[in-house]
Amino acid sequence: MCWSMIWTFVGFGFIIASLSEMASMAPTSGGQYHWVSEFSSPRYQKFLSYITGWMSVLAWQAGSASGSFLTGTIIQGLISIRNPDYEPKDWQGTLFVFAMILVIYIFNVYAADAMPVLNNLLMIFHVLSWTVIIIVLWAMAPHRSAKSVFTDWSNQGGWSSMGLSVMIGQISAIYGSLSSDATAHMSEEVSDAGRNVPLAISWGYFTNGIMAIILLIAYLFSIPSVPDALSDPTGFPFLYVFRNAVSTAGVNGLTAIILIPVIFSNILFNASTSRQTFAFARDRGLPFARWIAHVHPRRKIPVNAIALSCAISCLLSLINIGSSTAFHAIISLNVAALMYTYIISISCVLYRKIWHPDTLPARRWDLGRWGLPVNVVALGYSCFALFWSLWPGTSEVTVDDFNWSVVIFGGVFVVSLGMYGFKGRREYKGPVVSVQGRLD
Repeated sequence: MCWSMIWTFVGFGFIIASLSEMASMAPTSGGQYHWVSEFSSPRYQKFLSYITGWMSVLAWQAGSASGSFLTGTIIQGLISIRNPDYEPKDWQGTLFVFAMILVIYIFNVYAADAMPVLNNLLMIFHVLSWTVIIIVLWAMAPHRSAKSVFTDWSNQGGWSSMGLSVMIGQISAIYGSLSSDATAHMSEEVSDAGRNVPLAISWGYFTNGIMAIILLIAYLFSIPSVPDALSDPTGFPFLYVFRNAVSTAGVNGLTAIILIPVIFSNILFNASTSRQTFAFARDRGLPFARWIAHVHPRRKIPVNAIALSCAISCLLSLINIGSSTAFHAIISLNVAALMYTYIISISCVLYRKIWHPDTLPARRWDLGRWGLPVNVVALGYSCFALFWSLWPGTSEVTVDDFNWSVVIFGGVFVVSLGMYGFKGRREYKGPVVSVQGRLD
């Protein structure tokens, strides 16, 4: 985890730099599918943008579901600590997820005006939570040796080599780096978006990445036994670490200061997800586009898109009832779909930079002469991450252990192709064509 987090932080940093530059060129809620429409060859503009739009919707919807799944099942784990006789059931975990999704819907619809204040409070609480947990882990937890943290490797998946095991296991680090471009999907509600959005994306990623590495190292030092942590009855190794450092009341307190900011992060994440879905529907890229793209006349927000995002999160969380590896499948789906959108959008901006550099829009966040190599590295890393995200967690795969993300990813991709041939080819014009038409 330690080393995979470090190289993921570096590799994903190239993606963030590329996305920040594109967000400065075209600050719209559509994000990747809009950038594909903006920068691709006119010959393939409509098709590539349409497919990217579908995969982007899938990525953000899976991300929303994974956040609610995480908080809902952590609450279930806390109950196990408070009551050792409690036997957690998968269907109970799903009900907790539903409760988290209900909170998200209420806040996004009925407290939308409070979002700016909520963002600022969340940032403060985030830093304070991080500080408290760092102090507790260093001061009160039992510590392993530096040698065991930085040089010991363990193949827990039964793979043929340690290298293969490490490549498959890095999905945890990749998942932790995802969705740092969330601000891009709020661009149409941000003042001076061409400057402020890329600044928020880049500063948010790099400061949080450094904080994550520091926290991870403190956490790894505080694991007395990796096998015991992995087999903890709560299903969450970090709860095992807390229990070795503090009392049950302390575990509840430490977990609360993690849960609260994560819950509010889920609320804000859903806001970005619903705006991305709304933008694609507005461009007539989704079925029932008029309903999804409806803006509430009084609240001035896409209430239907918010409700749809919450409904999809509920449906994805149902996977948990049939498989205990649901969370792995959802985060793999989030990684795979998002990486696909990065690959296409970065490829398109590379095409524009190499063959038609004079046609690029003006931007206030510019990579300068480093832009081309940064984009090339970002493209290579996106392909690398996509490849490893679809692997199962263990070599001996059963129905329960199978990484179902590849099925959902492939299914949505096929559906998007069918929808393009059936409907999108006639109705979908692409955002750049629509904008140009309004300007004309």
